Amino acid sequence: MRFAGLRNGRAGVVRGPGVLAATLIALGASAGVSSPALAEKIVNPVAVFSGLDKITGRIIAFDVYVGETVQFGALQVTPRECNTRPQTEAPQTTAFVEVDEITLNNEVRRIFTGWMFAASPGLHAVEHAVYDVWLTDCKQSSSVAPPANYSGPPISEQAAAGEDPLAGTAPKLGPEQVVPRIKPPR
Repeated sequence: MRFAGLRNGRAGVVRGPGVLAATLIALGASAGVSSPALAEKIVNPVAVFSGLDKITGRIIAFDVYVGETVQFGALQVTPRECNTRPQTEAPQTTAFVEVDEITLNNEVRRIFTGWMFAASPGLHAVEHAVYDVWLTDCKQSSSVAPPANYSGPPISEQAAAGEDPLAGTAPKLGPEQVVPRIKPPR
């Protein structure tokens, strides 16, 4: 859409935003530009959370298998899904989590249901009067044994042995190969 008129004291043609958008789309299509391909998500069996006890001031990291419920203080944390992206993509770790509170009357009350993002812990963290809980990572296995009735995503045997299947293949350095250097004076 065009509008004839004055612009900055000069006569000229003023183009509306629709013309600019159409021009950019046409340029992108003619140049063969396409939208970026979406990477496949990696479904992980273990969600890693951090919890803050505001009374003691301690932060505790704990692993929870998908579908398992773990109690942190008066909160019960249950991840339903935990996803990451390949290391070749921008990191995006997400988990769908349900958090229940056990009240003083011994009743269970749902206080959070939704997605948590490890990159933005303050965005969807659980903020309770005494406890805070947020997602920090998702991984393929844990040093904690899975629950007896575990039926979530498969656990990586290689990762269970202490090796990370997503890590690179850099050689391990022994103590004789690591030489400390003296800090240069200023």
